[in-house]
Amino acid sequence: MRYGICPISIAPLRSETSDASEMVSQVLYGEIFKIIESRKKWSKIRLAHDNYEGWIDNKQFQEIEAEEYHHLLKEDNYYSKDLIAHLTHEDHTLSTITIGAQVSSSNFLHDLFPIDTAKIHFSKSLLINNALLFLNTPYLWGGRTPLGIDCSGFTQLIYRLSGSDLLRDASEQATQGEVLSFIEESEPGDLAFFDNHEGKITHVGIIMSDNYIIHAHGKVRIDRLDQSGIFNIEKNIHTHKLRMIKKII
Repeated sequence: MRYGICPISIAPLRSETSDASEMVSQVLYGEIFKIIESRKKWSKIRLAHDNYEGWIDNKQFQEIEAEEYHHLLKEDNYYSKDLIAHLTHEDHTLSTITIGAQVSSSNFLHDLFPIDTAKIHFSKSLLINNALLFLNTPYLWGGRTPLGIDCSGFTQLIYRLSGSDLLRDASEQATQGEVLSFIEESEPGDLAFFDNHEGKITHVGIIMSDNYIIHAHGKVRIDRLDQSGIFNIEKNIHTHKLRMIKKII
């Protein structure tokens, strides 16, 4: 087995071995993974933090030894706390990283971090505060940063910054946690899931107090939530049909 780490700000994770292929997710700076298949220009990887798979350009990752991978896997997680920050490389050049970038105390990338980082311990009270930092972030299919994010990338990153791991896609996240029967049983930070006409879960958002929800739809926005689903006050319609509410923690 071979292993890798992302040494750049954001690397696209694609469904096929082509730059024109769908971006299914993104790999952030410092995230580690297993290399499960290799080709001339692309490698298929499995991310350590959520087991998500996809293809990454071989020019956009750095291979590491098994010993380094397993050491990083056991380490406490430190993440960048600033929406946008900079780090300094050994050659004194700079790179931009985003909130949620994984910063290791072992420093296998040999970079310097004059940035605000934090060791994460789960706190449900942090969820809404962290979510509000992303307000008005544009929607981007496969995105995981404040420059562009999708609905499940948003919930995954917010939970990660608050000290808890979610799977990558909305349908996968819906398999986690405990089902609640009514909105009234929920508390800020719980997740609401929504399905399409075929009954497939395609959307997720974070419940706030007083029957509001924050979610990525066009942009990260706040809307009303009721037993039918998400109600967009601007359009005066329900935009998403509620399927279930889950308490993850």
